[in-house]
Amino acid sequence: MTEQRHSALAIHPIAVEEGEGELLRRRQIVRRTRWLVLIVLVLLALGAARTVFVRIANARALEAGTSERAKQYVQTALPRVPTAGQTLALPGTLQGFVQSPISARASGYLKRWTKDIGSRVEKGELLAEIETPEIDQQLSQAVAARAQAASGLELARSTADRWEALRKKDVVSQQDLDERRSAVAQATSNVAAADANVQRLKQTEGFKRVVAPFAGVITRRNVDVGDLIDAGAGGGAGRALFLLAQTDPLRVYINVPQAYAQLVKAGQPVVVTQAELRGQSFKGQVARTAGSIDTTTRMMQVEVSLPNKDGALLPGAYVQVSLPLAASRTLTVPSNALLFRAEGTRIAVVDAKGRVGLRAVTLGRNYGENVEVIDGLEGTDRMVLNPSDSLAEGDIVAVAPEAPPAAAKAAPPVMPKKEPA
Repeated sequence: MTEQRHSALAIHPIAVEEGEGELLRRRQIVRRTRWLVLIVLVLLALGAARTVFVRIANARALEAGTSERAKQYVQTALPRVPTAGQTLALPGTLQGFVQSPISARASGYLKRWTKDIGSRVEKGELLAEIETPEIDQQLSQAVAARAQAASGLELARSTADRWEALRKKDVVSQQDLDERRSAVAQATSNVAAADANVQRLKQTEGFKRVVAPFAGVITRRNVDVGDLIDAGAGGGAGRALFLLAQTDPLRVYINVPQAYAQLVKAGQPVVVTQAELRGQSFKGQVARTAGSIDTTTRMMQVEVSLPNKDGALLPGAYVQVSLPLAASRTLTVPSNALLFRAEGTRIAVVDAKGRVGLRAVTLGRNYGENVEVIDGLEGTDRMVLNPSDSLAEGDIVAVAPEAPPAAAKAAPPVMPKKEPA
């Protein structure tokens, strides 16, 4: 536009240029504002989209985690048929193979004793001597009475001989002769009775010397010099002079429960251990069994013979007897696989689809960590170990992977944590 044009319109040219510049700036501001709003809206849309995506991802992760935690992880095992027999450990008390109280047969006062506790004696060895003045006097009296009876016998015989001669001459009657013969028989009987009394007192006097009836060890001495010995009350162990025990071999009596009684036979080897003798074991064998079950305890008594040549074991000691039993062909399961419910004993098994079934089982012998199952379980059934009390029929479970053999030897298997269904 020319100046003439501007003049005609009465518009100053500088003012027009300033107005156009202002308008141009406003347009630029509007344009920038639109771009800024567009950018903000784009950013808001991106943020909203990101939030939506994050929430969807979190929801999916939460759902996956919830379903994962809702699973019941279980460890399973198969029943086993034992290849080796179980070992039954039972308590017992050592006893001398022959153990007897030595009592006095003659009454009197203890003159001296020759053996004390712990002494090893041989058969027939002197243990003590007893003074028996009364028995000595009774023996002297019996000897005198025997002599008197022998003198009467001689007189009766000589009289009978004379009456025999007189009877031949018919001087005396037959009745008188029979009486003299009867007197001879009576005198003979009196002499025999006197001889028996003398022998009895001699044998009683022989008991003044108390000797060992068998070889062994003196485990107790109950008398001392000067003690009054009463043969009439000496039959009990409480009144015994000595207690003698044969320590080689020893014997152990154990009580086997009825469930294992059929598996114990004479001649079966056993191992005896004593807590105080660490690292040592002693081999013996079953000498005999009672052959019957005690109706009170439902156990069978078993006698074990145990050699003790070096004397390491002492009579009266408390020991543990390990009795190996023959292997049975019955299935055995771990004790931690049993479920004790109100309806009876159950074992939880898992099928190929992970579904739980509760089997009613009949148990046999209890070996501690393992238990025999007589009925209700097959060898191919996979059992649940350490089942929870909430485990029910038809539950779906996930079987935890088994640990490798090396890891199983290094440490016991670790069960995964179970979450409630």
